[in-house]
Amino acid sequence: MAGKILKAFFRPRCRILLLLFPVMMACNSRQAPEGLMVEFIRDPEGVRIMDLRPEFTWIVPQHAKSQTACEILVSSSRKKLKKGKADIWNSGKMISSSSCEVEYGGTTLSPDSRYFWKVRIWDEKDRPAGYSEIQSFVTGNPVAYTSTSNKFQSSSIHPEKLIKLSDGHYFADFGKDAFGKLVISGIRPHIADTLIIHLGEKLSAENSIDRNPGGTIRYYEIRVPVSPGKTTYTAEPIPDERNTGPAAVHLPDSFGVIAPFRYAEIENCRFRLKKNNLVQEAYNYFFDDGMSSFTCSDTILNRVWDMCKYTMKATSFAGIYIDGDRERIPYEADAYINQLGHYYSDREYSMGRVSNEYFVKNPTWPTEWILHTVLMFRDDYMFTGNTESLREHYEVLRHKTLISLAREDGLISSKNVTDRIMTDIGFSDSGERIRDIVDWPPAQKDTGWKLAGPDGERDGYDMVEINTVVNSFYYRNLFLMSEIAGVLGKTGDSAFFHNESERVKNTINTKLLDSSKGIYLDGEHSDHSSLHANMMPLAFGIVPEEYRKTVIEFIKSRGMACSVYGSQYLLEGLFREGEAEYAVSLLNATHDRSWWNMIKSGSTIAMEAWDMKYKPNSDWNHAWGAVPANIIPGYMWGITPAGAGFGRVRISPQLSGLTYSKIEVPTIRGRIIAEFRVDGESSEYTVNIPANMKGELILPDMDPIELSPGVNPVSALRNGSGKVSRDREYEPLNF
Repeated sequence: MAGKILKAFFRPRCRILLLLFPVMMACNSRQAPEGLMVEFIRDPEGVRIMDLRPEFTWIVPQHAKSQTACEILVSSSRKKLKKGKADIWNSGKMISSSSCEVEYGGTTLSPDSRYFWKVRIWDEKDRPAGYSEIQSFVTGNPVAYTSTSNKFQSSSIHPEKLIKLSDGHYFADFGKDAFGKLVISGIRPHIADTLIIHLGEKLSAENSIDRNPGGTIRYYEIRVPVSPGKTTYTAEPIPDERNTGPAAVHLPDSFGVIAPFRYAEIENCRFRLKKNNLVQEAYNYFFDDGMSSFTCSDTILNRVWDMCKYTMKATSFAGIYIDGDRERIPYEADAYINQLGHYYSDREYSMGRVSNEYFVKNPTWPTEWILHTVLMFRDDYMFTGNTESLREHYEVLRHKTLISLAREDGLISSKNVTDRIMTDIGFSDSGERIRDIVDWPPAQKDTGWKLAGPDGERDGYDMVEINTVVNSFYYRNLFLMSEIAGVLGKTGDSAFFHNESERVKNTINTKLLDSSKGIYLDGEHSDHSSLHANMMPLAFGIVPEEYRKTVIEFIKSRGMACSVYGSQYLLEGLFREGEAEYAVSLLNATHDRSWWNMIKSGSTIAMEAWDMKYKPNSDWNHAWGAVPANIIPGYMWGITPAGAGFGRVRISPQLSGLTYSKIEVPTIRGRIIAEFRVDGESSEYTVNIPANMKGELILPDMDPIELSPGVNPVSALRNGSGKVSRDREYEPLNF
């Protein structure tokens, strides 16, 4: 009898333990590293890894808080690796906190070969986590250093709206502009006939595509023959002569001809169409929409963010940062704004690095565009922590600072350029010459266009030889090259560039600042002061303390007297000086020089200019117009890498006028999630940073608050000054 009772008692417990065992195993698997990347590629299937000594990256499981050691196993087969056999490389337990860009340490991999890898880590208490899932990759056959390009994606999007306008005439709205082609499938024509198809980006009236949209807003008429027995047809426009020319970036042959369109009209359609018969076949670079998000109590800001984030995806169709559909040519200034927005929108860095390296040998003519190159390389390093590209192109970057143009007092002029300097900065045609641009387009007298204002987007800038905007960029280049040289262990160069940057800053403030008015002149021997001549020194930390107030007051008096490109530096300077109220008023403005005006005009991708009247040949698909994609997370929310590869994050929110906001920012180490809400007399912040990252939260009138991995709740009084310490932004980083 006793034996029967014992059996009855133990059997249910055994069943409970058996049921719990898979759950416990699942918990352990969730505690393994995830988010694996090889050479920045998250899904290597279909990609050739162009480094035979690649770098590996993973996200440390949240429970670990920090990583103290790791072990990487690389094998020639999945079967071997499942059994723990690393016949290619077994790193062993490496005492290291590095979880990003950890270089392969075995014998150089063979080209055109498939490999498999996995990783595990030890946490701050020296406890091992489980192994990650296995990731496989195939090597390419590199002949020289190059970053690996990611693959392309295509999406089949059905129309949000399909209306029969009349017999044989349909109108379709796909909801958003996208680069692609129209596919009609599942139809059964009864006779041989020709469909007349209209594709466009803009409406002239409700349910009617604008056949003459102006500028470079796209419209196409395509005739597609149909016949009985064939059920699928593709409407491809004729290739555009300008954006398929020698200077343009050419697309893979497999794409065919693609163009941007949101709307379609189908005429002479003698059969019934349904939504599932029509597809907008959209193409873009590898992109994960779920990596970032932003919402707040301001509905205009929400719409602006959505448009700018979508711009990062939609304009990535070329695999390199280009200026838009009119030319499809990479320009450094366009690429810089695109890179920042892309890095804040997705955990994707390969396109940025490929673009940076393209500009090493393919510079463009504006002086200031050349001076964006160092900025792009430095920001890539800060977001990724990888030095390979910096090291490979260091000597070229030295030349790209334009230091060879410097005169005795340190200031530079593009008039001093020589054939040798043009060659050093990457131009193959010795007859080419760089020219200052300041902003674009220039004054009406220089363009011949009938612009809304005579000054173009330069605010009446006086284009003198020693230019304040050019020399502000030059100072920033020297400052950043000092950091880059330090990172690469070039201590002599680091000291040299630091000393030169200080000399140039002092000369700018001695010769280009009108001390009687407390504002900057457009250049040497000029008596004119523009928005640009003042916002650039402010953005780059040049303005002395005693003149910040007058410079800021002047800037605020000029409004948005710059192009969509110039707004990057206007907003940077304002947020860095704690002028959030005014900066946010520009972000959510509703006048015709605003992002809301782009949306109101009907575009779903950022435009090349605020309005067609400010640049008559503008297009509706230009990523340099998507400045809020980086300004909202990087400046309004203030989420910036304070250490290379986001090893440390600095969060200094300036959420002026908002009562609620939540943001998700991708980093190479995992996502940062932050939330803000007004609660009575206090502001409540909740900041969640990923494992293996340190950070600080900087709020007005408070000492910096140290952040640890996981959830960090913080409460602050609402009566602070609203100013964030500017000096922290310009301290040389301690690498």
